[in-house]
Amino acid sequence: MNTIEKHLEYLFTSLGLSNNMAIYVRLLTLLVLLSLLSFFFYWVTKKWIIPLFYKLFKKTSFTWDDVLVEKNAFRKLAHITPALIIKIGAPILFRDFPSSLSMVNKLTDAYLIFASILIVVAFLEVIESLFSKMPVFCDKPIGSYFQLGRIILYLISAILILSVLLGKSPVYFLSIFGAMSAIVLLIFKDTILGFVSSIQMSANDMVRVGDWIEMPKFNADGDVIAINLNTVKVQNWDKTVTTIPTYFFTSDSFKNWRGMQESGGRRIKRSLNINVKTVKFVDEATRESYKKIFLLKDYIETRQKEIEEFNSKYDFDSSVLINGRRMTNLGVFRHYIENYLKNHRGIHQGLSLLVRQLPFEEKGIPIEVYCFTKTTAWNEYEDIQADIFDHLLASASFFGLEVYQR
Repeated sequence: MNTIEKHLEYLFTSLGLSNNMAIYVRLLTLLVLLSLLSFFFYWVTKKWIIPLFYKLFKKTSFTWDDVLVEKNAFRKLAHITPALIIKIGAPILFRDFPSSLSMVNKLTDAYLIFASILIVVAFLEVIESLFSKMPVFCDKPIGSYFQLGRIILYLISAILILSVLLGKSPVYFLSIFGAMSAIVLLIFKDTILGFVSSIQMSANDMVRVGDWIEMPKFNADGDVIAINLNTVKVQNWDKTVTTIPTYFFTSDSFKNWRGMQESGGRRIKRSLNINVKTVKFVDEATRESYKKIFLLKDYIETRQKEIEEFNSKYDFDSSVLINGRRMTNLGVFRHYIENYLKNHRGIHQGLSLLVRQLPFEEKGIPIEVYCFTKTTAWNEYEDIQADIFDHLLASASFFGLEVYQR
């Protein structure tokens, strides 16, 4: 290197430049050469060496190294090569300029710190990707922790870079941050709240990626597609995406449909309003017609036997329907609905099944159907529910009942 410098100085002085001017022109020439050399090694590293590593990784039997290729984790290594060349060459180039050499060293060190942090962050992304594919963590908000880790790394790099450029100890800048703690807390308020909420959500298993949630406050109704440090993204059923601050999931109420999906059945809870004026006792002729209904034959016979035994015990005058005990068309209809649901192939027989009469009101007598479908798929659930009530609406007239309609 000394020989090259002497030859350059001799060349420039022979061209008529003064000794001082020759030194500056020599420095400029060597800087250009060093820059070209740095760029050349950067290009070789990026275009040849790193792709060679990727090819080797793809040939291995391991799966974890494939993620390194997918995430292009080594792309930041190319930035280290030119910085190292400048770090080695700068003391030789700037030996006659000690003040400039000090600044160049500081800038190079700062760049190396920044590039190193970028490499660490790239490998963190690889680790995050590997964890997210594991069955244990696939639905957990692990992205929040890695996001916090990246923020901490960026803060550390900022402190180290400032320490190098200003020639101060990192402890000095940490003390400044301590004095500015109130401002720091204000700036990172959402981040801190989001981190605490992520821990609570993970510990209590409140929300997972893939859960169907409802949060009316934000008009959110759909599947959770991402849980980050600051936000939770919900893809609504109309394919719009609602972004909700993470801490609202611990401070506000929301509905999570995961329990329904895991139970294997989705609830039907809907009422059929019957006109009060159409409710009446069942006479003998009507009772015989009910026996022709397959789902009611056994019930009618058993029930009528109980009624006749009770009435004969107290010697009621059976010619008057109001005397003693009698079946009503509404009661028979309720049992018909119950038997219909018990024989419906789309209804889950292992979960609650109930047909009940609610307090009547101005809209009639509500007969509520409470049961669960065998499927949790939305379209199949709606089909089953619609089929059931289509049948019940058409069946009411067979019992002399009228569905209330204003």
